[in-house]
Amino acid sequence: MVSAALAGRLGMGTVANKKQAHELIERLPDSEIPTAVRFLEFILLDPLARAAAVREPVEDDLRRLQESEAWFAQRGGKGIPMEDVLADFGLKMDDFPTGR
Repeated sequence: MVSAALAGRLGMGTVANKKQAHELIERLPDSEIPTAVRFLEFILLDPLARAAAVREPVEDDLRRLQESEAWFAQRGGKGIPMEDVLADFGLKMDDFPTGR
């Protein structure tokens, strides 16, 4: 018998995980196989490609930036004081210790 630590180093845990993955795929209804394949392809992407795959279009980012700039311009370049935001929720700055 192989210890769990040794099994992990030998890749036996990986073999068991792959076996479980295959068993799960076999249990899927045929209608769900394309979704499972797309998900597996997605997790095989390198991290940068994966991030790009879920990114919203740049146009949305630009629109949001322009909206926020217009919002600040309408208010003389000033935001909403934190005290006012907290007051909307019945809170005060004293409710949040600064750790000092």
